Amino acid sequence: MPSASPRAVRGPNPSRGRAAALVLAAAMVAFAAPATAQPSGPGVAPLPPVSAKLPRATPESQGVSSQALLAFIDALDANVDTMNSIIVVRHGQVIAEGWWAPFAPDTPHQMFSLTKSFTSTAVGLAQAEGKLSIDDPVLKYFPDVTPAAGNDFQKGMRIRDLLAMSTGHRTEPSFQGSTTWTKTFFEHPVLHKPGTIFLYNTPASYILSAIVQKATGQKESEFLQSRLFTPLGIGTPRWETSPEGVSIGGYGLWLRTEDIARFGQLYLQKGQWQGKPLVPADWVAAATTRQTSNGSSPTSDWDQGYGYQFWRSRNKSFRGDGAHGQFCMVLPDQDTVVAMTSGTRNMQGVMNVVWEKLLPALGAAKMPENLAAKQALTERLAKLVVKPISGTLRPASGAVIFDKPYKVATNDQGLEAVTMIRGDGGNNTIKLKVKGADHTIGLKQGEWHTSRMAWGNFVEQPAAASGAWTTVDTFIAKVTFYETPFILNLTLKFNGDTVTIDREMNVGGGPKPAAVSGKIE
Repeated sequence: MPSASPRAVRGPNPSRGRAAALVLAAAMVAFAAPATAQPSGPGVAPLPPVSAKLPRATPESQGVSSQALLAFIDALDANVDTMNSIIVVRHGQVIAEGWWAPFAPDTPHQMFSLTKSFTSTAVGLAQAEGKLSIDDPVLKYFPDVTPAAGNDFQKGMRIRDLLAMSTGHRTEPSFQGSTTWTKTFFEHPVLHKPGTIFLYNTPASYILSAIVQKATGQKESEFLQSRLFTPLGIGTPRWETSPEGVSIGGYGLWLRTEDIARFGQLYLQKGQWQGKPLVPADWVAAATTRQTSNGSSPTSDWDQGYGYQFWRSRNKSFRGDGAHGQFCMVLPDQDTVVAMTSGTRNMQGVMNVVWEKLLPALGAAKMPENLAAKQALTERLAKLVVKPISGTLRPASGAVIFDKPYKVATNDQGLEAVTMIRGDGGNNTIKLKVKGADHTIGLKQGEWHTSRMAWGNFVEQPAAASGAWTTVDTFIAKVTFYETPFILNLTLKFNGDTVTIDREMNVGGGPKPAAVSGKIE
């Protein structure tokens, strides 16, 4: 994962003219001030296996055809690049679940802006306990802040304006290079009356988390632990912290797919969990109702309105979502929750598959069991896989010099050297030197090999790699950082003592990095 997570910046209508610019901004712009990242590894406790799992049932018993679910899974697999996981919950029962290997059920996944919906929940719980009111002025919690001259609108900003992405900012504040995020937020001009315009604003979510911490005396992550995470059976999830020691309310949370499904089911049940109220029903209703208008297109899920850190969606539904395709979709009329993780540049395309393939299949009554179709669905879900690199060729004699490092020209990814270790053709090994540290990666053709790796701004973390010689002088490697949506694609073209290295991430935006060259010295 990056040491500072990218923001998901979306305007009121990414489906139309501003779409390309917004998606590019979502991936390129980052909070550069280093947050406290929490990768898997020494000293970081992983989430325990899911205990007391959601109940499971056959699709037909919940009014859904196994054949229709199979068509839905096939459509996701064919049309989304790249699906990571899917859970469908109907009437409180899991009717389909699958992970595209190397992604797995017990592996936490980076949530990006889906974190915001948990921040909304924290605010609602704090209000229910009398620790704050969403009608409080924001400045009440920051008495040391004095609005700059001409920034009079800031005095009228309320907590509800932060929640509804209607702060009055014309542009989003940037924490780029800042270590004092709160100060940076309040220095940004508020040019419109708060509550009057929509602007997607991740720093506003951060200020919500800071307010929760000030009002409760606990970090947002700590505040939610006993009130939400433990009762839902989530355990203690990872959550990044800002340089100011505040849980980053707009992103930074890692959860398993079933954790997402549980959260969605909680909101579907109007805040009730196992017969007990966890979140006030009136908060659930307010948070998932349109509070701010953000467009008018009937065919765009980005134009259906925005609640309190939740999006309204088509078909009378709502969702929390995060960059590159992390979804908690709640369909109240169909009593259904869809939890998905993915790495895609087209989030609307993922939702389109839900509407086109899954929604029509959600019947009102039980159906006769179809054992053959259920078996076909089960087998398909068990064999889902991110497509590995395949190839049966061997390098030509003299095309590559094995076991010696190719020193790489200075580049923005911190790659210093590449060494091809001689293998048997089907099993290959690459040694990468990244920012002074060596990483040895085993790569298998046609399958995934797990290891650990760092790259660029990505700290060392779990990874799975696949690779093969696709021509007599070209080796292609694919590295999946499977606690994130990111996949690194490397193409190494050898010419004796030189190599040209082409590298690209599947998502993340920005221009593709220029190829770099290496040479044996």
